[in-house]
Amino acid sequence: MSQTTRVLVVDNDPDSLLLLRLILGSRPEYEAVFCDDPSQARAVAPRRRFDVLVTDLHMPGMDGLELAAALRGADPTLPVLLITAHATIDAAVRAVKGSVTDFLTKPLVPDAVCSAIDAAAALRRDAGRRILAIGAHPDDVEIGAGATLSQHVRAGDRVTVLTVSGGMVGGDADLRRAEAHESASRLGARLVMGDLEDTAIPDRGPTITLIESVIGELRPDVIYVHSAHDVHQDHCAVHRATLVAARDVPRVLCYQSPSATIDFRPSTFIPAEAGLDTKLAAIAAFETQTAIRDYLEPEMLTATARYWGRFARVRYAEPFEVVRSSLEVDSVHA
Repeated sequence: MSQTTRVLVVDNDPDSLLLLRLILGSRPEYEAVFCDDPSQARAVAPRRRFDVLVTDLHMPGMDGLELAAALRGADPTLPVLLITAHATIDAAVRAVKGSVTDFLTKPLVPDAVCSAIDAAAALRRDAGRRILAIGAHPDDVEIGAGATLSQHVRAGDRVTVLTVSGGMVGGDADLRRAEAHESASRLGARLVMGDLEDTAIPDRGPTITLIESVIGELRPDVIYVHSAHDVHQDHCAVHRATLVAARDVPRVLCYQSPSATIDFRPSTFIPAEAGLDTKLAAIAAFETQTAIRDYLEPEMLTATARYWGRFARVRYAEPFEVVRSSLEVDSVHA
């Protein structure tokens, strides 16, 4: 279950930028975007969640510390690695005040660059709570809890999506898997894909084993999963298997799916306004489904969130049934 580290690299020095391209581009564990000026980086950053920012200190128009402050305004836990020829006292003081994670001193050494990125990404992953969202098929989690998961990410929580089947009955399995990876990336979440049989997922045996293996690795503080009040057999099976596998997880909540019944009765409503746009963007990644499923239309998703918002006295909300709750904090802060 390897994890890709997403890196935003900003440097106006073409030689330095080329070297970083060579270092990171040759290693499959990194997914890097390269910018040669801060304004370009500021345009790219809101489109996805990066694990680490690597930026030169001295750049025209906006220096690296100013860029870091601008990006951390929207993403407060973003680790920052500052490239400089000389780690001067003044720069060091400013870096500490700006919560810069570390310096990379020129000339850049490949192993040192990778070690610093790995250490910064580990800090990012260890921040906040550990969140696991479980769905039977690609797009299940995004429909039921996409805005909430987006807000977990913005709060510094580590979010993992477990999709237990490739959804091959609903379309080409390879395409659906690719869409699922893109959707998780837009949420800022890690994706774990299972290979259980679509429409024949059992509620025991391999399903419990798969969920237990992910829980054992992540040790989540919160789990989101399908409701039991659902007419889709896979959704119900994943719900039941999760309750067995997650017996030691302190907080378990159940989300609504388009096949949920009238017996779905939520008692917790998480404000979703700050995460709704990200949810819609994540669901838009499922291009093979959005053209044929009316419940994936943005208007339908927005209207549903608007309806549930009245119960939380907010404009938009996502609803959840509470199976178990032993955490002191019940809300997700944007």
